[in-house]
Amino acid sequence: MAWLQKDRSSSYHVCFRLGERKFKRSLKTTSEPQAEREKSRIEENMRLVERGILVIPPGADIPDFLLSDGKVVGPAEIPAVVTLGDLISSYVDAVSRGAVEESTLYTIRIHVKHLKAVLGEALDVRCLTRNDLQEYINLRRAQRNNRGGTISPVTIRKELATLSGAWTWAMGEGLVGPFPNKGLKYPKGAEKPPFQTWEEIEKQIERGQLTETEQAVLWECLFLNLDETAELLRYVEKEAQVPFLYPMVVMAAHTGARRSELLRSRRVDFDEESVVIRERKKSKRQHTTRRVPLSPFLKKVMRAWFEAHPGGPFTFCQPKLAAQGARGGSAPIKADQAQEHLKRVLAKSKWARLRGWHVLRHSFISNCALKAIDQRIIDSFVGHTTEEMRRRYTHLFPSAKKAAIDAVFPEADLPT
Repeated sequence: MAWLQKDRSSSYHVCFRLGERKFKRSLKTTSEPQAEREKSRIEENMRLVERGILVIPPGADIPDFLLSDGKVVGPAEIPAVVTLGDLISSYVDAVSRGAVEESTLYTIRIHVKHLKAVLGEALDVRCLTRNDLQEYINLRRAQRNNRGGTISPVTIRKELATLSGAWTWAMGEGLVGPFPNKGLKYPKGAEKPPFQTWEEIEKQIERGQLTETEQAVLWECLFLNLDETAELLRYVEKEAQVPFLYPMVVMAAHTGARRSELLRSRRVDFDEESVVIRERKKSKRQHTTRRVPLSPFLKKVMRAWFEAHPGGPFTFCQPKLAAQGARGGSAPIKADQAQEHLKRVLAKSKWARLRGWHVLRHSFISNCALKAIDQRIIDSFVGHTTEEMRRRYTHLFPSAKKAAIDAVFPEADLPT
């Protein structure tokens, strides 16, 4: 019979005796139910061996043979060289099978492109050192982005985080050892400027003689006030070329939902008073949700949209006739489709400056802040979890800050 043991890291090992020999093998899991299933598999295959139904060939790795139901005869053949190109390609292929959402996979592929370009696809990752990674940081920092600015330290960290994820996967496959990233030094990055109104940005551009890159950074910080948001919604309603775009833009503007959250939304998430937002960013271990009340305007728009909805489970979709050349049914909207439709509608208007769907989220949060909504309530609406992001909105509480200073230095205490 077989039995289980735990090591110091809470990982399970299976132990068993066959003939006069004792065997022990790591199951590479901390899950007790999984470990029990593997133990039962070994016990069942041991019974088949005793009955002569399953024959262990000479030289076979017995634990692997029993765990694989007799399919693995010897140890896996590990390649002599593991190139960066092969490692990353295998990793991307593994996570593409539903492990991550499409927007995350898109970002991973961008990071992979830069990793291969700087480090080289033919690099043997077993020879990768901390110095190689430090050189990567230095080289990337010296390069220019599409707007002519330097690559930010945040971007470089994210690229190496993608490499670290691929490395962790490769460790599980027995291809590499620990990732050599201890002691890396990243350049200091500039804090992102606070969100600003259209008028504030235009004034800075007029008096500052800013470069195109500096102007682009400012426009990324744009938020629309309530009147501008209403004007934008009227424009999209009039000019939208696909039925789903207008209600999707309204929901983004009135809930602060991310584009990916809008695309994941399902019709069952709505009731008469609120909508459930399906999150992915808050936790890596489980799917989480948050609930946002429906404004009267959003409620009206969504009722009209659901009456004309082409069918299917998703809140925003399009008929298969338009999406796939087939009649009947509906197809979900992909991220690049949503981006392209919005960009096309705004392209020949003053709204062409908008940097995509995220400006609607910034605008929702900023307008809540301007109305002095409690930060905890704003967090519950939009799912903020970092103090860094909260700080970008704190300047929008002028009345609260003024009241705080007046409480410390009241006018009555001023010297005469």
